[in-house]
Amino acid sequence: MKKSLLSLSLALISVVAFSQASVGIGLKAGANFANADVTDVNTDGVTSYHVGAYGLIKLTNIGIQPELLFSKQGASASGDDLDLSYVNIPVMLKFYLPAGVNLQAGPQFGMLTSAKDGDGDDIKDSFKNSDLSAALGAGWDAPFGLQFNARYIIGLSDINDNPFGTEYKNKTFQLSIGYTFFKLGK
Repeated sequence: MKKSLLSLSLALISVVAFSQASVGIGLKAGANFANADVTDVNTDGVTSYHVGAYGLIKLTNIGIQPELLFSKQGASASGDDLDLSYVNIPVMLKFYLPAGVNLQAGPQFGMLTSAKDGDGDDIKDSFKNSDLSAALGAGWDAPFGLQFNARYIIGLSDINDNPFGTEYKNKTFQLSIGYTFFKLGK
């Protein structure tokens, strides 16, 4: 295992050193404005947060940015809040325009870590353990290591674990700021 990791690291460093590629690692955090599409139920949004790490592999004007995020999501219906916590893994394809401005799109895979109702009761068994979403957004990678992003994440899978219940799909608008603290290449 150690030899494989070392070999992969050396190969990545070689590719970066002899090409127009760059590799970066950073941390990010921001606000979530979450809601849900629920069959026959009107819901209100909730405001929460996300925090995590990202890697960025950039080749001239195309980049791939996988992330590992802890994300608080949910919705409110009839004054009762639903608090969902996820570990999300978005894999964003970034198309760079001039000056670091970029358009982003990609899938997001989520793993439910907790679900609580407005009284704080555990209702995790009422939801599926995974969530599949599509993410679309735009951002700016500043030349001094900062990233600013805005994304809309559209739930593709029904996360309600009751086959006879209403359909429940997450949707979240995110604003985030990140900082690339390690960068190798251009």
